[in-house]
Amino acid sequence: MNEGGLTDAVQEAGAVELLLIRHGESEGNVAATAARLAGAEVIEVPARDADVYLSGTGQQQATALGAALARVDDDVRPDTVVSSPYTRAKQTAEIAVQTANWPLAVRTDERLRDRELGILDRLTRLGVDRRFPEEAERRRWLGKLYYRPPGGESWADVALRLRSVLEELNRLGNGRRVVLVCHDAVIMLFRYILEGMTEEELLDLAASTSILNASTTRYVRPSGSGPWTLESFNVADHLIEQGVTVTEHAGDTNVHPH
Repeated sequence: MNEGGLTDAVQEAGAVELLLIRHGESEGNVAATAARLAGAEVIEVPARDADVYLSGTGQQQATALGAALARVDDDVRPDTVVSSPYTRAKQTAEIAVQTANWPLAVRTDERLRDRELGILDRLTRLGVDRRFPEEAERRRWLGKLYYRPPGGESWADVALRLRSVLEELNRLGNGRRVVLVCHDAVIMLFRYILEGMTEEELLDLAASTSILNASTTRYVRPSGSGPWTLESFNVADHLIEQGVTVTEHAGDTNVHPH
């Protein structure tokens, strides 16, 4: 760690721009919101988490995103697009790249996947409280950064795999511009790493902010070295400009340890 709280791997990464994109609205997002509003214990998703498709609105959002990316000048256009392997993220990346007419293949990297929930998968907060009360209490006690459900991951676990993604950017060479298409928790944790946040700062952000579907978060570092600068966060203006619905599907905001 340096004095700013950032690891050497982050400091030395060769890329000059990181564009983080949350996937468009998914059928899982829609199902989770419906379950919460109905007071249900189980989220009736149509497939396992890795295979859930974009909703119709999500596809429109990905297309609008691509139309916005098409306006990026050629001399500052990203040269690498990497997606979570989960279908909703891959669909978003592929629709956006095709719409933008970028001559790029979308790569996938499993380290960008969403957090794994283990035995709590498909359960609403009410479902966790009723079916696994001891786990609900343990989650409240530990807080979101360190709580790991049986068979799943904590946010700290996700941060570890993201640190290795950033270190790999070192080998891309200076001057590269990289797009990463991923998930809301992943974007939160990139902020945690890149800005050297404390646990309290991260959880305050997570409790107060929802990462919008198909939104963009941009970090720049013109020299290719030193700390990253957050230029924009959670931007969905491109959806509003094109008359596409902006959707907000947040996870559990009860994130602080109690």
